[in-house]
Amino acid sequence: MAVVDKVVGSVRDIRVSLPRRWPGVVALVVVNLVLLVGVFVEVTPYLFMAFGAFKNNEEIFSSNLTLWPHEWTLGNMEALITGFPLARWMFNTAVVAVLGTAVAVLLASLAGFAFAKHDFRFKNVLLVIMLVTLLLPTQVLLVPQFQIMRAFDWFNTYQGLIVPRAVTAFGIILMRQYTLSVPNELLDAARVDGATEFRIWWRIVLPLVRPGVAVLGILTFLGLWNDFFWPLIITTDPDMFVMNLGIASLVGPYDFRYGMLLSGALLASLPVIAVFIFFQRQFVSGLTRGALK
Repeated sequence: MAVVDKVVGSVRDIRVSLPRRWPGVVALVVVNLVLLVGVFVEVTPYLFMAFGAFKNNEEIFSSNLTLWPHEWTLGNMEALITGFPLARWMFNTAVVAVLGTAVAVLLASLAGFAFAKHDFRFKNVLLVIMLVTLLLPTQVLLVPQFQIMRAFDWFNTYQGLIVPRAVTAFGIILMRQYTLSVPNELLDAARVDGATEFRIWWRIVLPLVRPGVAVLGILTFLGLWNDFFWPLIITTDPDMFVMNLGIASLVGPYDFRYGMLLSGALLASLPVIAVFIFFQRQFVSGLTRGALK
């Protein structure tokens, strides 16, 4: 009888607890459905682009829109690789994205360390000025940047593509917020041991703010890889085109090479996807730590 009473009591507990859990279960199901819809909306255009790279022009322009190609072809890829300097465009984009990201992360981390752990004149004024620059549209700065590039004669050069986008106010402020979490006692102990400020930043601060470095690095890399507007202004030589600019040049006023355009867009998107997948854990960790702070 004691066993039967325990079983009956446990069944009653389950009946009582189920209705209480239903709202949480329903909310979880609704959230997952909304996320699935969002994923479908985001992924569907990319799938059409990816499969469109293997369609001929007649099927691309057909009124019967289908995802899966009726007749697979590699002609678009072959025409793009043999008829245009695709390798040069990819190399230019990789140089700009990798070097620009490295310079941006190092300089933003140094500036963030200075703003977070050092006192100097006009520190707060400079910080406010940087915050104000975040409110300015990028187009407002195009004319001054164009004049500076003309003065340095940096048209059709890597430095002209990298330097104006190397440091941003967002990156400095982001690294400042992460650097504020580093204990001052740790830095003072390093100074007592005779470490220079640069050594303190390199050996102590930079490893501790690694999540912020990952976030800033990924965001900067994606921004430089996907940049189109600034390379359109600073480059006129086809051999100095980045990938996005080279893809845009495939479509002229009288020639619609959308098969090659989709092939180029597919090839340009693969490195970005690989970088995000490889650094996904660090990126999510950095965002989570920043949110908790």
